[in-house]
Amino acid sequence: METSRRAVVVVPTYNEAGNIERLLETILASDPNIGVLVVDDSSPDGTADIVDRVAARSEFARRVDVLRRPSKSGLGTAYRAGFSRVLDAGDTICVQMDADFSHDPRYLIEIISAVEMGADAAIGSRYVPGGRIENWPRLRLFLSRWGNRYAAGMLGLAVNDATAGYRAYSPALLRRIDFASVRAEGYGFQIEMTHRAVRSGARIVEVPITFVDRVVGESKLSHHIINEAFGLVNRLWFRDRLLRRRR
Repeated sequence: METSRRAVVVVPTYNEAGNIERLLETILASDPNIGVLVVDDSSPDGTADIVDRVAARSEFARRVDVLRRPSKSGLGTAYRAGFSRVLDAGDTICVQMDADFSHDPRYLIEIISAVEMGADAAIGSRYVPGGRIENWPRLRLFLSRWGNRYAAGMLGLAVNDATAGYRAYSPALLRRIDFASVRAEGYGFQIEMTHRAVRSGARIVEVPITFVDRVVGESKLSHHIINEAFGLVNRLWFRDRLLRRRR
């Protein structure tokens, strides 16, 4: 993959054979100067092989790459590995996006442009005016909405959608916050990245999006991921309190 791309979209995958080809085609059609790095956790359904076939097509030459990992290792580790691969190749905006079309590629250019215009990070937000969620049951919507309010209130984030997984980072911010040392997964990864960005003085812009629950494949959400996120918020709150006292 060329290192002079406008941005590279990092897409973690596990059993996304039903979505990945169409997603790649849609992303790559949005701008000829955007690349995609798929981080695949050894999907038994052959997701990585489909990515290789798309990458071999002449119209997508050098714009698609796949990082094959030996086992299912979690969302946070996938993004850390993907961001490292992109930044090792040069100073390029890193975008993170789910593979299931819950993150609509039609917002991609607006999110990238926000970083190009000076933001350190841009979040595809469900909880700002103009943003919304479709096809979620009431309980999941309640947990997400109040989980975000809890995280923002406890940690002083001034961000409406700290758990959002559709976002773009400037390469300078990623290096400044030492993303490689983040250990959380799932929602916790998004919260900790947001927390570090805010504490570093980052300028964060929220772009309203419509989030649509996946149609093909199975959700990766679990009670473990939710519990990890709430536990992480409490630990970060406690650590912030200790740091303030030491000052």
